[in-house]
Amino acid sequence: MGNGILVYCEFDNGQPRKTAYELLQKATSLGVGPVSALVIGGGDTSTLGAYGAGKVYVVDSPALASYSTGAYVKALAAGVAASGASTVLAAASSPARDAFPRLAARIGAGLGVEVTELRNEGGNVVGRRPVYGGKALVDVNVKSAVGIFTVRPNSSPVSAPAGGSASVVNVEAGVTDADVDVKVTETVAPANKAVDLTEADRIVAGGRSLKSKEQFDSVLRPLAAACKATVGASRAAVDAGFAGHSEQVGQTGKVVNPSLYFALGISGAIQHLAGMRTSRVIVAVNKDAEAPIFQYSTYGIVGDLFEVAPLLQKEIEKLG
Repeated sequence: MGNGILVYCEFDNGQPRKTAYELLQKATSLGVGPVSALVIGGGDTSTLGAYGAGKVYVVDSPALASYSTGAYVKALAAGVAASGASTVLAAASSPARDAFPRLAARIGAGLGVEVTELRNEGGNVVGRRPVYGGKALVDVNVKSAVGIFTVRPNSSPVSAPAGGSASVVNVEAGVTDADVDVKVTETVAPANKAVDLTEADRIVAGGRSLKSKEQFDSVLRPLAAACKATVGASRAAVDAGFAGHSEQVGQTGKVVNPSLYFALGISGAIQHLAGMRTSRVIVAVNKDAEAPIFQYSTYGIVGDLFEVAPLLQKEIEKLG
């Protein structure tokens, strides 16, 4: 059996995503051996050592310029083998949800998905994840030689870097164009520059009670801007055309894990709760005092969201 933890670090425009730093610091705090990073496709790796990586394994090839399942699974397998790590961590992102079950099958590793906690039990990494739409929590203890965990973003805080540097090890995975499943012909950047929902620390979400796209935009988005938050929406609001699918939170949308979640005009159907129930603080605004969302809220306001939202926005703006 190998030792230590390998963190798969996702990049965006050549720079590590916040989840890379979050997982490196969490891996370091577990104290189960050396911590290393895995980077696929290249990028600026200079900051990874300051967050806890002793080594950075880089698998690069022209065929890895864009995500492709076959190519990335092959690269991941090569990186894991080169590191000799007994535990692999990755953010529970869309690419990871696609690639890591295949990686686990390929290398014979146990897989714990969507964990929100990690701990050291006698030198073994144990994960904890919500099940049944967040109604219960279960521990995941992997018995295979290599254990893989995908971790929900924002499951642990990111502190200031402690300093340090990491040596870079280039890994040859033999990835070629033949391993590429899909050819990317164009990449279009989204017009919205807000933090992606899955990584957002604050989210302001609205439901069908906003009644129209115009009112969704005029009531919800200014409140989100005042909170420096990302906008979210229930499936009902998305189906009604108030917001895009990229803003949908829930079982058929994105699973989020922010520090602060505003739910305005959202009743709290189980499908929506499944996507945001692990939020640390939930503030619900609904004129129906019996709305299920209040059973899971940290703070609840029974009132008309069209009256409450502007008042909240005004008071938050006073705080600067």
